[in-house]
Amino acid sequence: MMGNKTFWQSGHKPSLFSAFLYFDISFMIWILIGPLAVVIMADYPMDAAQKANLVALPILGGSILRLVLGFLTDYIGPKRTGQIGMLVTMIPLIWGWQFVNSLAELHIVAILLGVAGASFAAALPLASRWYPPQYQGLAMGIAGAGNSGTVLTTLFANRIAQHFGSWEVVFGLALIPITLVFIIFTIFAKESPNQPAPKKLGHYGRILKQKDAWLFCGLYSVTFGGFVGLSNYLTIFFNTQYGLSAVQAADFTTICVVAGSLFRPLGGYLSDKIGGIRMLMLLYGGAGIMLATISSIPPLYTVAVLLFFGMMCLGAGNGSVFQLVPQRFGEDIGIVTGIVGAAGGIGGYLLPLILGGLYQSTGSYAPGFLILSGIALCCVILIAVVQGQWKKTWVGQGGKARLDIRESLQADA
Repeated sequence: MMGNKTFWQSGHKPSLFSAFLYFDISFMIWILIGPLAVVIMADYPMDAAQKANLVALPILGGSILRLVLGFLTDYIGPKRTGQIGMLVTMIPLIWGWQFVNSLAELHIVAILLGVAGASFAAALPLASRWYPPQYQGLAMGIAGAGNSGTVLTTLFANRIAQHFGSWEVVFGLALIPITLVFIIFTIFAKESPNQPAPKKLGHYGRILKQKDAWLFCGLYSVTFGGFVGLSNYLTIFFNTQYGLSAVQAADFTTICVVAGSLFRPLGGYLSDKIGGIRMLMLLYGGAGIMLATISSIPPLYTVAVLLFFGMMCLGAGNGSVFQLVPQRFGEDIGIVTGIVGAAGGIGGYLLPLILGGLYQSTGSYAPGFLILSGIALCCVILIAVVQGQWKKTWVGQGGKARLDIRESLQADA
């Protein structure tokens, strides 16, 4: 019986591994411009608001294109969607490597890099559909840990640019790993036999009429948006606030990004054990406290420690949100993943604009971090308000997914 199998026995390991690799390399490419922005400034001088806008554009592109990939995932399956996504991702890499001659062209490349961020809408359903509800949190967490690809970018992008004396060459070299992952993905990934029937466009509208879909969008825009927004912006923050070089600033960013990446699977696992609702309240509260403390702009090493724990909470929160999503919307996981992921991307797009815009107008990062802290703490209040209704309505709506969530909800009771 499926219910008696362990996690590793119940699914398809090659597909889970392929989803992780696809997500990992895509995230590496998605945030290329974030750490490189400090280096790119030498060719294209920018003020604080312009830098924030540049690093935010790939996140905006990813937010929009996730809806497209979510739609394709439901119609042609996550494997073929992932293959298309990787092939299209090569276009902005080639453009950024060989053909960029102005800041305006770089903006176009930045938006097109969003297709790499849209990988979310194919990678997670590829993994999720292979596993039963009791293992959804862990499966989604392992596949979602591919956001560790951000570590590769923050650690190596500026070093490579410095070594070759060119930031453009980083785009060219990124073609090598994505080609290798495309080959591995093509060979090993396999569609789950539990593929839902394709949905019509009208069904997407019906999903958006459900309040829970909007609640998940709001929650994920803070956890994922916070993670990816900070991953893109922290190099600029460390460079501007503490005067670090491009490589040093990226190294401190790497320390923070590692926390958010590694703790995503843990967030999903712990949510399976103690309940997603309880876990989310703890994580949002922790992130809010950390961000409020950072607003005092403490010394460099203190702020690095605070950001490490803040990113840890946000990363684990990503896993916790998606422990609940497939149980609530099991038959619509492709499009719901796209919708919720798009909301996360919008949150990530707005975060650099908040920090950069307020720094431009006030000369301080304190107001921006205070606002981010307030948003995280508002999520705690939101969950506290809606959890009672969730426990009443999610159980008894009919369907296996609704019944399987009973144990998760009872863990929060």
